[in-house]
Amino acid sequence: MSLLMELDIDLYLDFTLRLVLACACGALIGFERTKRFKEAGLRTHIIVCLAAALMMIVSKYGFADLANGTNFIYGTHGTDPARIAAQVISGISFLGAGIIFHNNNSVRGLTTAAGIWATAGIGLALGAGMYYLGIFVTIVVAVVQLFLYKYLIGADGLKTNQITFSVINSEEVRKAVKDFFDSLNVEVMETKIEYDANGYANYNITVRTNKQITIDEVNEMLMAKGEVKQISVVVLKS
Repeated sequence: MSLLMELDIDLYLDFTLRLVLACACGALIGFERTKRFKEAGLRTHIIVCLAAALMMIVSKYGFADLANGTNFIYGTHGTDPARIAAQVISGISFLGAGIIFHNNNSVRGLTTAAGIWATAGIGLALGAGMYYLGIFVTIVVAVVQLFLYKYLIGADGLKTNQITFSVINSEEVRKAVKDFFDSLNVEVMETKIEYDANGYANYNITVRTNKQITIDEVNEMLMAKGEVKQISVVVLKS
């Protein structure tokens, strides 16, 4: 019988506990991402953490048949228990890269990608049997995601807003738009203006600010200056 089959039943129960904990820790981080409608949510984080834990278990214990008594055989004719675990770190980078989106001057998904990377690390820790370390990091990541989302500091607290509107073109409107954004004390990242044959100016303005600019604010400013055809305000990053 294979030595893998002869491993103590208590050890297999311990493996099961590690995998269950990995699912719970992944779910805790993924739940916050799901509530905020992020690209990688509950299921993704659970699967990542579970798979990482499984790979760590295989990396540590999957070569029991290469053992010589109580000693493992290392080297070119044996096994390197760290090899599989090391590839998890490389592999998870591809998943994280797929979550990051670049839209004009805005980048989305960085926090979610970092969370996926951390979740894989937590899975490795739990798979290695480092329960307290894995649970502690899970709590830290969850607190950072939840608490710092409400109390952001510096550049992390800035929202990227894309504001588009069409209004009858005039010098008065152009001045009103400039004065409006100056009064809000925002960073104007990009401004595009296109003119159509009907005399309308189509504005597409991207700004960074520590507050949400509302459609009502933009509408109130424009309605006093000319006929408005359409307005939209989209938060690209928050």
